[in-house]
Amino acid sequence: MAIQSPPLTFTDSDNSSVIQYIDNPHLLTQLPNDPSTTALRLLSTNLETLFNCEVCSDGTISAASSISSSPRKIPIHKCILASRSPFFKELFGGGDTEKGKKDDYEMRELGKEVVVWYESLLVVLGYLYTGRVGSLPGGGICVCADTDCAHVACRPAIDFQIEALYTSSVFQISELVSLFQRHLLDVMDKVAEDDILMIFSVAHICGIGCEKLRSKCEEMVLNSMIDSVTIEKILPAEIANQIIHTRSVCKSQLLSLPEENSKIDIYSLPNKHIRRIHRALDSDDVELVRMLLKESPSTSLDDACALHYAVAHCDSKITNELLDLGLANVNHRNARGYSVLHVAAVRREPDFIASLLAKGALPSDVTSDGRKAIQISRRLTKILDYNRPMEEGMQAHNDRLCVEILENAETSHPILGEGALSLANAGDDIRSRLLYLETRVGMARLLFPKEAKIAMGLANVEGTMELALYNDNQDPAVDDLNDTPFKINQERLTRMSALSKTVEFAKRYFRRCAKVLDELMMDNDTIAFRGTETSEEKQQRKKRYQELQDVFSKAFFEDKRENDLSSISSSCSSSSSLGHRNSKIARR
Repeated sequence: MAIQSPPLTFTDSDNSSVIQYIDNPHLLTQLPNDPSTTALRLLSTNLETLFNCEVCSDGTISAASSISSSPRKIPIHKCILASRSPFFKELFGGGDTEKGKKDDYEMRELGKEVVVWYESLLVVLGYLYTGRVGSLPGGGICVCADTDCAHVACRPAIDFQIEALYTSSVFQISELVSLFQRHLLDVMDKVAEDDILMIFSVAHICGIGCEKLRSKCEEMVLNSMIDSVTIEKILPAEIANQIIHTRSVCKSQLLSLPEENSKIDIYSLPNKHIRRIHRALDSDDVELVRMLLKESPSTSLDDACALHYAVAHCDSKITNELLDLGLANVNHRNARGYSVLHVAAVRREPDFIASLLAKGALPSDVTSDGRKAIQISRRLTKILDYNRPMEEGMQAHNDRLCVEILENAETSHPILGEGALSLANAGDDIRSRLLYLETRVGMARLLFPKEAKIAMGLANVEGTMELALYNDNQDPAVDDLNDTPFKINQERLTRMSALSKTVEFAKRYFRRCAKVLDELMMDNDTIAFRGTETSEEKQQRKKRYQELQDVFSKAFFEDKRENDLSSISSSCSSSSSLGHRNSKIARR
């Protein structure tokens, strides 16, 4: 998929200045050639030689990067930044830095309300050095995975703009705030409704400098199909209450307009009983939900849009428990016309999407504006993440997995259940099957940890007893496949069924991974138990398996260490949608 960043031009609200993303530096020669302009151009060019350069630098600012697993540092020159920004002048003014020692700053500490990535920070700091906004970040950072998108108002493009807007506000660069605000205002009519709340939240944080953008967002939210519960969850309390109050006033007017009746349910707050169900879900209490349904039989989970609510605002455990009740229609639509799967696509969590598909959610369902879940997911996913090489043993990106699961779901048919073996199968056939499944799933956990976790969760593997291929330590909590004679019991049959379903789910939703594992398991004759073998053959089989385990374990623990560091250094929540009120706004 080709990567091409759209050319963007920013003008401030007074049209008194123009800043362009200039892909060709020679275009600068077309500027007026009077002496003052030439001198300014020369000054800008000279200062640009110091930007992102270690020469004479006396500090760094680090931020998480889209193209690197660890934060990247930008060398800074305090005197330049202090002369251009009141924020940096105050930050550096009272420092007692030892001579020759550089100060290291983290962007997450300088701006705590919004997650700002390296690529956005680089553009804003570049402006402080040169007075120009350089080229858009390359590599597909501002481009989504939808080939039909113009990449002007998709989520990756909006993410970059609001991060740059927020950073400009934090650094108190008023002219840059005006420029980014103006561009966002120009594209607001193209922005997806789900992204308006995110822009609204950032504009509110930026304060008076973004009043025009804030007013525009408020107007659009008031007239949107975004439900009042979502507004309550996402926006600050004072803003949410104001919008909901204004909507309640408008609701009485809508009653006299038949063509607007579709908005009445959207504008309304849920009744008391439905709100109690939502609060029970917030408290992770599915049993209380069951009790509330018995207390008021006239209100169903579908009436409360409980699945929509859980997928949007709760964790996967609560959502799966709600699904397991079997009392809700997984394809039910809310007042906005969204199915539960559409909400899961907005949430951008692959385990939610996989769980819903496994329960019969239809990937072909479209929203009221004609979008399927796969289209929603692609518009939220950077092409950089979509095309990123998938290395064995490395954690896959959530957005990429969401797209992959939905793509595979659209081209496959649910044929689950083939993995369960008949109880008539006995003896060594059962042992061989178990050995194959344990080996395959064990390799999947090492090579594709995130995908394996999702597939195993769908198959409820966690609730079965682990079977050991080699139990040298005689751990009593682990069942040993090398028992002689091999006994068939319910625990082993349950484990075999769960592992079979894991393999089936993986082949359905993660074909890329399944293909790699198929090739690896072709070496099954080397490590598989075939009923009878000499002591030497057993040792050779065990040695070969241990070699494979060592290779995979190394990849697994390297990835685990990287993932642990990432979770410590980033405040990005598992919910990549919009976050909750008062939480740090995290995207990507």
